[in-house]
Amino acid sequence: MSTRLSGRLSGRLSGPAAAVLLVAGLAGPAAASGAEPAASGTEAVAPAVNLATNPGFEIPASSLADWGSVPGWRCSGGPAEASVTTAAPHSGASALAVTPAGEDSTGECAQTVSVQPGTTYTASAWVRGRFVFLGATDGTDRPTAPAWTESTNGGWQKLTTRFTAGPTATTVRLAVHGWYQQGPFAVDDMRVDSPAPTPATAAGSVPTSDKVVFLTVDDGWQTTPEAERFIADHQLPITAFPLPMAAAANPDYFRRVTAAPGSSVQNHSVSHRDLTKLPPAEQQVEICDARDSLTRLFGTAPTVFRPPFFAWNADTLQAAANCGMRTVLTADADFSWGAAKIWHEGTLSPGDVVLMHWTDTLADDLRRALAAAEAAGLKPAGLASYLR
Repeated sequence: MSTRLSGRLSGRLSGPAAAVLLVAGLAGPAAASGAEPAASGTEAVAPAVNLATNPGFEIPASSLADWGSVPGWRCSGGPAEASVTTAAPHSGASALAVTPAGEDSTGECAQTVSVQPGTTYTASAWVRGRFVFLGATDGTDRPTAPAWTESTNGGWQKLTTRFTAGPTATTVRLAVHGWYQQGPFAVDDMRVDSPAPTPATAAGSVPTSDKVVFLTVDDGWQTTPEAERFIADHQLPITAFPLPMAAAANPDYFRRVTAAPGSSVQNHSVSHRDLTKLPPAEQQVEICDARDSLTRLFGTAPTVFRPPFFAWNADTLQAAANCGMRTVLTADADFSWGAAKIWHEGTLSPGDVVLMHWTDTLADDLRRALAAAEAAGLKPAGLASYLR
């Protein structure tokens, strides 16, 4: 259940009465107090992976995280309402603690979960407090029946619900929240159970016989007008891999430099750490949180992930898939900072991916890369369309 839907009734009924009526209308008796809808006999096999990001609230926030939020989650009231607490978690070392800041807040915390269209998922969470809700959309912005509890009587209680992704849905919005003027609540051990998605494909080039190369530019801390002019003058299709904080500092610049047909903004993690040194859950936070930030900024969800330092392992491929990434992409040529390295014999070849960075040398780097492509009889093309 979304806060938006909840708010439609709050002006007519107050507090618990509105909550009970709303949930009864949406979910019926089966959803109350966390009861799980009965299986139909045609449900999928037992789950193999938890798709929730930072499900136990154990992962510390990066200094580059989106508005200082809880990793993996976006809370409506920000840090003023939601924080991680080490006081009496359900398991592990910490849990999410939410104190709605005013009469008009339910303290909602939500995350985006990548799903397969038409697939049924089971979501669960342990909660503590009064009138706590667990719900989801079906990927079409329609709420599904939430699980809820009137009171956990000071202890922890498990809420469980099921939802089926819409026929064209690739993501759903999973949310937990309290109710108006019902006080603080806590959440821990979130799960979205699913068969494991197929791991993302690792690639350093694009298999194609077309006479094309792909120009990719990483990071985003140094944005120059010279590079912007060169891209615009040549109508270059650029695949940008900015870090979210860098993109948020100058989003209009990245919109302009990716305006040519075939251009796109893709995923490069939150904090540019070597992911092979992180456990799978932290890799997923790095990829999913960057996806969410870039989607909010530019309106389109990335589907390609470039690992920082080109460092990835099997956990990276699975974490990327859990976040909706289809490809983990490195490169086979580097024209950054005046370099002209091609990591195979000969000149640039069809399907080569060229690495560059948003730096003060980028205009010259683009000029050299374009000249090298033209010398090999190749032209720049849009990467995303070739990786569908």
